[in-house]
Amino acid sequence: MGFKEGDAKKGASLFKTRCAQCHTLGAGEPNKVGPNLHGLFGRTSGTVDGYSYTEANKNRAVEWGNDTLFDYLENPKKYIPGTKMAFAGLKKEKDRNDLITYLAEETK
Repeated sequence: MGFKEGDAKKGASLFKTRCAQCHTLGAGEPNKVGPNLHGLFGRTSGTVDGYSYTEANKNRAVEWGNDTLFDYLENPKKYIPGTKMAFAGLKKEKDRNDLITYLAEETK
């Protein structure tokens, strides 16, 4: 279907329970197991300075936005075969919409 505006508060809860162990959001915060997500929207996959990406992430060259994140977060390993992201994905469209809405606010 595609991205639809979600509930940022519910997205914050999803981020805390499903993403925060591997990702940070704020400007200048360190990379963890996954890259810092500050400035995510409009950025090309595989381009955070100081983070060691797989060739799959670098070569895919996805520009992250609402729709690409919506598709990616459903099944990251299917969207970018060879990614090292060990996250199975969010199958529910509502969960993806909520998380993306939260990320759009928190990564600026």
